[in-house]
Amino acid sequence: MNTLEKLTLFYDGACPLCQAEILFLSRRNQAGLLDFVDINSEYFDSAKIGISCDEALVAMYGQYDNGVLIQGVTVFSEAYRRANLPFLTWIFSRESLQATLQVAYRFFAKNRHAISRLFGPTALRLVKATSSKGIS
Repeated sequence: MNTLEKLTLFYDGACPLCQAEILFLSRRNQAGLLDFVDINSEYFDSAKIGISCDEALVAMYGQYDNGVLIQGVTVFSEAYRRANLPFLTWIFSRESLQATLQVAYRFFAKNRHAISRLFGPTALRLVKATSSKGIS
């Protein structure tokens, strides 16, 4: 069996859509291969990680236990792999989709709070409701 290294995701805890995604992933983290750090919290140490809060707001970053940083769409495919979500892993790892997914994420990151005001509360309620019913 292929063993995966633990991955820490750095996310914007002030963004309801981001919160929903992290809650969804945390509920799927049975193997314990994901950690989550809110970039707005005291646990985010930019000097130790090597990225600033501003950089983390512009692009999705993850860090393997060995200290290697990854960014962009790769973070999602690696997170979904560790959360045992093979279809999402497959989509986010397709070379032919990388450019489109990168542009889409940059648009989302730049407009995350406006988008979250529209969709975030519903997404967060949905994730909380499905996880409280034991659906994973």
